Amino acid sequence: MLFLSSISIVLLQLTLFNVLHGAKWTYTGPLGEHQWSKNYPYCGGAFQSPIDIKSELMRFDPTLRPIEVHGYNLSRNEQLTLGNNGHSVQISLPSKMHISSFPHRYTAAQLHFHWGSFNRPAGSEHMVNSKQYAAEMHVVHFNSDKYPNMSMAVDKSDGLAVLGVLIEVGQFNPAFEQFLKFINGIKYRDQKVQVPGFNIRSLLPARLDEYYRYDGSLTTPPCYPSVLWTVFRNHVTISRKQFLSLATALYSSHAQDSAPVPLSGNYRKPQLADTRVVLVSFKEGRGLHGSLTYTSSFKRKRIIQQLLVGDLADLADEGLYKLLPSGSEKLYAGRKKYPKNQKSGTLAKSKQQTLHPSLRKKSQPTNRSVGKLGLGENELCYVSLEQRVFHQLRQSHRENQLVQALRDAVFPELNLRSYLNCKSDLALPTIRHILRGRPTDEAFELDRSLTKALMNPKKTTAIKQSVPKTNYGSLSPATVPRKPHSHGYPHPWLLPMEWED
Repeated sequence: MLFLSSISIVLLQLTLFNVLHGAKWTYTGPLGEHQWSKNYPYCGGAFQSPIDIKSELMRFDPTLRPIEVHGYNLSRNEQLTLGNNGHSVQISLPSKMHISSFPHRYTAAQLHFHWGSFNRPAGSEHMVNSKQYAAEMHVVHFNSDKYPNMSMAVDKSDGLAVLGVLIEVGQFNPAFEQFLKFINGIKYRDQKVQVPGFNIRSLLPARLDEYYRYDGSLTTPPCYPSVLWTVFRNHVTISRKQFLSLATALYSSHAQDSAPVPLSGNYRKPQLADTRVVLVSFKEGRGLHGSLTYTSSFKRKRIIQQLLVGDLADLADEGLYKLLPSGSEKLYAGRKKYPKNQKSGTLAKSKQQTLHPSLRKKSQPTNRSVGKLGLGENELCYVSLEQRVFHQLRQSHRENQLVQALRDAVFPELNLRSYLNCKSDLALPTIRHILRGRPTDEAFELDRSLTKALMNPKKTTAIKQSVPKTNYGSLSPATVPRKPHSHGYPHPWLLPMEWED
């Protein structure tokens, strides 16, 4: 009996290992990105990268400082490892390289590239207003204030910071030639060569004070949403010959494989914005005036505090615009109160309480702060979360729901964290998550008012871009709409809450 139990435990561990560490992935074909989430569930989750950085997502942030790089000018005596990992060209970087002007010190680990193909020289992962560049370089750093190495940081929500450089075909770039001249030594997967050190700063744009900033993820499996992205506004150029040395000289297969597989087109398609906005460090330019500013962190913290302990009825009446996507305040400029039928709201509340006796006013919650909410303060460990959710789903024989369950579990955390840092709007699932401890009738009335405002036809475009579609697979029953396809509510996430004790 004990022997059988041991076998069961081993099989469970192997199954979990396969889920957490799927063996192979590619960009196209049977193991292409449309299949990534089967073995790497976060790839189908929230706050994924890359994104199309569109003007309507941009918010000017005057507090963003120029990126400061340290130790980037390497001596030729320092040897760097240039390798082909089957997915990209990668250069290892020494730990003395780091970037400042961030909340923590981020130490460099490696840089790598994404590019198009001979027939289609468009392979950048990030786009700007739907323009795709020929290639993109990522300089990956980890939070060395909190984690000893890249491996420990990669699955933490505050673990990584990546500098993204957009690359266009144009003038010859001598800086890129410092490693491209060795590329024939890494034609096949897992091949590596040593290259002399050079000035890594010369690979970056001249201006490091103009950039886009947002919360996102690794763009390759396991796709952990652990990256603070900085994508520089200005691109760099390489010659067509230099581009073709990336696009045509490499293989994603091993040297001994009978059928060599070219390494090209190694970029992920743009992902949904998921309520996120993109902070920009520059003000000039089309689409960066007027309403495209951001609400301060202080104001956002007060809004969350009001959801936690404030007057919800007052919020539903006069302050509802604070909870809606950016720009809502201007839509209702001059109105003292949000349009709301008070009588119908009361009747609806009474009807709900009749149908559901649990919808009676609960005692006022104890004074809680944002820090005690359990959201947005400490880092998340994505491996631990995945293991916990997977175990819960196995117990209920719902393993096939892992992707959605993880998305539902992590989205309120990511959204609130990003919201408090001014890098997203506040989504309805997050508001509902916060309101779980509030008096049920007040919270229900606020939810109803918010749902009604979100269904305003004027808001349709903004809502589609900013609020995720979800079936709330792993959230508390208190936040789960019971009838996701009820008439009158075109989107499941717009349904009013049904509260339970």
